[in-house]
Amino acid sequence: MSVERATVILNRGSGRQNGDHAEAAIRSAFARHDIVAEFIRIDKSTTPQAATRRALAAESGIIAVAGGDGTISGVTSVMIGQDRSLGVIPQGTFNYFARSMEIPDDLQQAVDVIAGGHSRAVHVATINSQTFLNNASIGAYPAILKTREGIYRRWGRSRIAAYWSVLKALITFRTTLKLTIAVDGVERRIRTPLVFAVNNAFQLDQMGLDGQDCIARGDMVLLVAPDTYRFGLLRHAIALATGFARPKTDYEMLCGKEIEIHIGRKKRSVARDGEISVMQGPYRLSRATAPLRIFVPEEAKEGVR
Repeated sequence: MSVERATVILNRGSGRQNGDHAEAAIRSAFARHDIVAEFIRIDKSTTPQAATRRALAAESGIIAVAGGDGTISGVTSVMIGQDRSLGVIPQGTFNYFARSMEIPDDLQQAVDVIAGGHSRAVHVATINSQTFLNNASIGAYPAILKTREGIYRRWGRSRIAAYWSVLKALITFRTTLKLTIAVDGVERRIRTPLVFAVNNAFQLDQMGLDGQDCIARGDMVLLVAPDTYRFGLLRHAIALATGFARPKTDYEMLCGKEIEIHIGRKKRSVARDGEISVMQGPYRLSRATAPLRIFVPEEAKEGVR
């Protein structure tokens, strides 16, 4: 692959590594392939979307993103439908998207994949036209993420801290959502504290959940937690987090190509790949019409992501 320049969209706050160290390591990894890395840093004044538009303004060269699933999701929302492939350097806590594409967690190896130049098309999902790679949720999960950020600031980023945030948030969570959910046009009324849409079969497998066959058909999975008392909700959430959830007991699974969720209140917090934004209902979920191209290992298996 004869490319001499790479533009790296970098979230310096992702991962455990100091931002300066991460930048130096990425620069060195690209230099091993005689590629000069230039950086667009995400901060309070530059969103992942704005950074990606700046990167696309250059007509040639590699575009890569270094960050967690939320950062990668923001970048891909602009990259969808572009005639450019995106390199991914995983820097997050779980890195579900990169792992589902068989992209190594190791920084040097991830850059080796990008320099190798082999890419494949990936279909992502949308909620009200906003993309997500792995999951989108309404209800308890946005509350968990808000708690998680406080725990991360105090104790640092780790999977243990992420699981602790689930327990801490749900101990005090008491909101029940009254929803009308239409799956491929069939409506039903549901009371639940949490709905969780998933577009990544790998994540379902890692969490010990059903639904991989739905995603293989090109559908999306919607997991609905049962409406129960506070400690019942905590028990269901622990089961989901530890991979011991039981269908029809800890969650109900709905599956379809077009999902629409109506809630009485017009605006709610929606979590997409670990990032929270306020969105106005109704909430329409579907697959994005255009694909995204991602650099992957040449030996990566084709199939369900």
